[in-house]
Amino acid sequence: MSVRLGYVSAAGFDKVEGRERIGPFMRVAFLSGTSIVNSTLFSSWEVRGVETAYGAVSYKARGDHALINRHGYGVPLPPHSINYRANIRALADLGFRDIVSLNSVGSLRREIPPGSIVSCSDYVSLQQGPATFFDKELKGGAPVISNNLIPLLVTKLAPEFEIATGKVYVQMRGPRFETKAEIRAVRGWGDVIGMTAANEADLCSEAGLNYNSLAIIDNYANGLEGTEIDFVRFKDLVKTNQERVNRLFTRMLEILA
Repeated sequence: MSVRLGYVSAAGFDKVEGRERIGPFMRVAFLSGTSIVNSTLFSSWEVRGVETAYGAVSYKARGDHALINRHGYGVPLPPHSINYRANIRALADLGFRDIVSLNSVGSLRREIPPGSIVSCSDYVSLQQGPATFFDKELKGGAPVISNNLIPLLVTKLAPEFEIATGKVYVQMRGPRFETKAEIRAVRGWGDVIGMTAANEADLCSEAGLNYNSLAIIDNYANGLEGTEIDFVRFKDLVKTNQERVNRLFTRMLEILA
């Protein structure tokens, strides 16, 4: 595939901001969603696109970093409609191996309040089949969250950010939030609940990418601590954490430069 009209070949970058790339260098890609839609941090990043076997993907790039909004840059797709395979395939085709994902989640634990940041090392996803690249092969990837960059980030982000590690992510299908009865049923399964990370982790494992989990708690899960949750309320909660998310990304970009 040749470079054309703002698109970059799947073989990777030939030049980045006019600088030739010679020899080994650190390249990290970020996956995020609602937390970057409202952010101005990436407004100056170059918008690019790449064609994959699973569809076209738009992303933003600056230097050695790339950023994918998992919900897309047009009309945002709900979690169950995201083209996860195209997103992960694009990052693999572009030559990235280290992926840092920021997911918006609800807390299943009283002791993990909104505003907290956690890193998940395992996950539960039973509502739907795993996202996979192996549709026509009798094989499957071993589930794992590599978290190879998390020790560095935890150390360098402290003391400004305290990140609780080793948490378990419970994935539900969406797009609606869980009922209170569903939350009561799954509270023993993990620490946080969301709709996207397990699919991304499965595909990264199959593609040989290192998936690094970061999740920001935007709310207590429906019914926990007497809360009521709906989409309007959720968007308001996300906005209250926006300044914290912007600062987190700023620091990560400095650390991973």
